Order: sequence, then structure tokens, then C-alpha cells
Amino acid sequence: MTLTAQLATFVTHTRFDDLPDEAIRMARRSMLDWLGSAIRGGSVEAARIARGVAERGMAGADASVLATGRRLSALGATFANGAASHVIELDDLHQGSTFHPAAPIIPAALAIAEREGSSGAELLRAIVLGYDVAIRIAEAVNPSHYRYWHPTGTCGVFGSTTAVAVLLGLDDEQLMQALGSAGTQASGLWQFLADGAMSKALHTAHAAHDGIIAAELARDGFTAASAILEGPRGFFAATAETADETRITDGLGTIFKITENGFKRHACCGHTHTAIDAALELCPTVRGREIERVEIDTYRVALDITDRIDPHTPYEAKFSIQYAVANGLLEGRAGLEDFTDEHIADREIQRLLSCTDARENRDFTANYPAAWASTVRVTLADGERQEATVQHPKGMPANPMNDSEVEQKFHDLVDGLVGAEGADEIIAAVGRLSGETTASDLVAVINHSTGAPIASGSL
Repeated sequence: MTLTAQLATFVTHTRFDDLPDEAIRMARRSMLDWLGSAIRGGSVEAARIARGVAERGMAGADASVLATGRRLSALGATFANGAASHVIELDDLHQGSTFHPAAPIIPAALAIAEREGSSGAELLRAIVLGYDVAIRIAEAVNPSHYRYWHPTGTCGVFGSTTAVAVLLGLDDEQLMQALGSAGTQASGLWQFLADGAMSKALHTAHAAHDGIIAAELARDGFTAASAILEGPRGFFAATAETADETRITDGLGTIFKITENGFKRHACCGHTHTAIDAALELCPTVRGREIERVEIDTYRVALDITDRIDPHTPYEAKFSIQYAVANGLLEGRAGLEDFTDEHIADREIQRLLSCTDARENRDFTANYPAAWASTVRVTLADGERQEATVQHPKGMPANPMNDSEVEQKFHDLVDGLVGAEGADEIIAAVGRLSGETTASDLVAVINHSTGAPIASGSL
């Protein structure tokens, strides 16, 4: 059997009752965390543009756009929700694969579950299995894939395809064909970072949307590559210098990758997070004192993605490790309110940026992606030096957020839009997802809570 066939057989033969309790618990947590980003992200310009395209070209009444309550085709709702849920940089993160699973997988799963009238249990099963397939593929190609390719887009389409296939009841052969179509559509390049462009949100919207395309084509008999992963002109060969095929089947059926999932604490690129956490450790002792110099030691990939000493826009600031650390030292946080034009222009932020350097620590590079370590070293004007090192970002399994912290993050994101009571209703509805509820029940609570459409604004 090809690797694709092995994955397909595993997925189609895994029932809800086969899933461990921890996998189901994490699916609910991942759903709640994703909803916070999708609801709050709906007012950001990139998400509004994507939603407008969906409204013009993907009309229908199958599924809901969470930011507005408006119904579109499953493809349209998926595209809009997929863009919205990644644009504020607070969606979940699997550290070992450097992959954000929710944004490409859950929009497709929720839209199809709403259209098909699927139960909450089937929706959770689809999410768990979609995560498992996509994370395994992302682990297999990491880290060399990451040099040019954004795995949330490239590997995400395998996860969305799997989740949709579960909800449509595809058999082994159909799912194998669907994964072949997923792989030939996989895309997402890092070049957009040079311009601070909006492409990252397109990656998730596209991966989620194309998962539906791949699964529905296969259901109707459309054929595709049976060895899309390991074939000589397949995904591994095309997108990675080296790929570890054993990551696909290691622990398959006994270790569910969603249980390794993590949640982001800070509203910016995950590669800045250990440096921010280190800055937050130092903030109480350096805040209000004159800082003469800031040095950041981190791993190579973090520099490749976030070495940006002079960010000019909020999006560039989200991908600037220097800005993230300077802000953390001054403000003691890295929330949405810290990535605005006004905050970037702040005189003290700009002064601190001018004396902040970032460089590679080769030991940290050697330990990536198992650890995402950073050291922040501050020299004060009086000569005193303070230093902190963090190995794992807050929210990752080795440095986890508990249920209360995940729920508080959700409140922080959506209370301003739906109120604390509305947020509590959504939290409860996610907690009720089971065989006794439907995906439509959850969406009805969300739509009731969000109330008036979110049509404009920026974050």
C-alpha cells in the first residue's frame, strides 16, 4: 500500500468511539480557540476582501460566515472563514510540524457538517482525523519544506480534505483519490513576507476551500495520484530536501496528533513567542528604566521569518522579532492592541528598536523544531544586565495553557463583539458537541451571539 492508501484506510476505519478522550477534549479546545480567531478576524481588511469575493462568486445557503451570519455555499463560507481565522495570528499551532491546523481544517469541516446536518460527534471525529493526517505530513517534510513553503497552506489541504471526506462518508479508495487531488493543489509560498502582503490568509482560505473540492471530486469518481506523497514526482520530492516517511505511520492509530496541539498566547508570528516570553520575564525589572541595548539569540528559522528591524505596518510588526521583544519589554504583553500604526510609531518603541539586535544561536538551531528557544539580554544605562531564556512558547505542550486560560483568551477576543454572556454561550455550545447535538446547533448559538453583522473596521 502507498502511504496515501495507508492513511486513507486508517481514517475510514476509525470511528468516534475509537478516539481517546484526550483527543476529543483537544478537538473541542481547538474548535473554541479557532472560533475566537474566526469571529474576531472577520473585521480585518484581508478577511473582508476575501469575504466579498466569496459573496460575489460562491453564492448559496449551505453554511454560515461567522463574522456576519450570512449564508453562502459551503465553498464560500469555508473560504471566508478560512481567511478570517488566520489573519490576526492567534490561531492554534502544532510546534513539531510548524503548522497551524485549525485555520485550513475546521472551516471546511464546519461548513460541510452544517450543510450535511452532521452530529457534533461526527464533526469532532472529522477534526481529529483531519489534524492527524495533516500534522503527520507536515512533520514528514519539516524543517526543509519550511524554507520556501508555508505548511499551513501546503499541508493544510490534506487535513481539510480528510475532514470533509469523513463527513461525506468516503470509502478507502475515494479518500485515497481525494488526497491525491489535495496534494496536486497544495500551495503557499513565503515570498509575500517581503512585501508584508495579505497572502497568508489566502493560504488558509485556499487550503480549506480546496479540501472540499478534492473530497467532492473523489466522491463523484474523479481520479488522482495514488502515491501523491512518496512518488518520485510527488509532494515529498517536490517540496522538501529530505522527508521522513516514517512520520506518516509512526504511532498511527495509537497517537493522535491533536493531543500535541498548542495554542498561541501572543498576536504575532509564533517564531517570536519564546523571545516575547523571555521579554515578559524581564519586563518587571527593566520597565521604566533606561535601556541601552537589547540582544536576542534565537534559532535560524525564527530569523528567516521574523528578522525585521524596521517594520512599517501592523502586519510587518507581527513578523518582527525585534518589535515583538521591544514591545514586550515596554508593555508587558503582545496583544492585538500592540500591533497598530500608532503603536509602531511610538517614540519609545522606535528608540528601543534602534538598539535591538537579533542573531542566530547555533545550539538553538540544532534543537529546532523540538524546541523554539530564545534568549533576550538587556543592558541598562547604569551597566546592569538582565537575561532570560525560554525553550518553549507559552501554550505549547511543554509550556501549556490550561482550560481556563484558553477560555479567557476566547473572552479577550470576542467579548467586545458578542459580550461576556454571548461568549459564555458559545463556550458552552462547544462543550456540548456530541452525538446528541449537531453542527447546526453550534452555528445557531454563534449567530445568535454575534447579532449584528461585522462589516468594517480594522485590528
